[in-house]
Amino acid sequence: MSAVIIPPEWNARENEITPEGAYQNRREFLKAMGIVGLGIAGALYSRPAFAAGNTLKELLFGKGKPLKTDFEKVAGLKRNAAFIADRPISDEKAALTYNNFYEFTSVKDGVWKLVDDFKPRPWQVEIAGHVEKPGTMDVDELIRSLPLEERVYRHRCVERWAMVVPWNGFPMKALIEKFRPTAKARFVRFVSFMDPEVAPGQKLQSHLPWPYNEGLTMAEAMNELAFVATGVYGHTLPVQHGAPLRIVTPWKYGYKSIKSIVKIEFTDRQPETFWSTLVPHEYPFESNVDPDVPHPRWSQRTEKMIGTGDVYETKKYNGYGKWVAGLYS
Repeated sequence: MSAVIIPPEWNARENEITPEGAYQNRREFLKAMGIVGLGIAGALYSRPAFAAGNTLKELLFGKGKPLKTDFEKVAGLKRNAAFIADRPISDEKAALTYNNFYEFTSVKDGVWKLVDDFKPRPWQVEIAGHVEKPGTMDVDELIRSLPLEERVYRHRCVERWAMVVPWNGFPMKALIEKFRPTAKARFVRFVSFMDPEVAPGQKLQSHLPWPYNEGLTMAEAMNELAFVATGVYGHTLPVQHGAPLRIVTPWKYGYKSIKSIVKIEFTDRQPETFWSTLVPHEYPFESNVDPDVPHPRWSQRTEKMIGTGDVYETKKYNGYGKWVAGLYS
């Protein structure tokens, strides 16, 4: 879920250094956002830290923090054979330690080190708008009321990194049918949490349009591919993956798959979204994966797998055209 490439001194990797021309364009974009210097990451933490001769990650996150892996296993999961990716499943450690979650930080391999104060239980989810059964539910009550399964999906970030992940959860269609939206509902709006005391990105960048919000058309939300994830790799969701509840729309760029949802609202008009509010010409509402439509600042024709570094040609709709192409014909 990201839209700002981390500058080289933050997260330099082979073949990922930003070309000078793209960097200059990005600076103009950041000025328009009111973020000066190095992007969101550079605005969160000042450059004088480099003068002391320490690396930024040491100063921000320390050394040797253990990776939490003792997540609660989900019993009785069955993998849905209709949704199996044509690439190997990404290494779980790689997926746990490389995430976009700007509420905490824009340093992708630093998110997992900043989430300890975030508590995904107890958690309430509000259902609102044009719906027959509005109200607020405890997240565990909601999860128990819907059929859980596992699906293996490809995930494609707008920044060109990718992964293959076994999510567990329930079809979004099942959730929608449970609350019965009215005929006036044409879109679904999702809202994430707001808690600057535990989310340093929200606290230090308070001028951004928090809370994070996203949206789908009703046709997209009812498509059988749309999924509400409550877990991953056979266990409950870690915070960095969007605990306790997140959306997964694998034919769209990753920033559409909003994390840590507190509100689901059925509306009669297209909702504004976090990134389209900031940069509408770069992050439109639809945001389907398409190698033939370049991002204004880079090509989208290839993608790089986290963990292995394997490079693949990008597929239209991220390879899920047989499920979703009819939505856009």
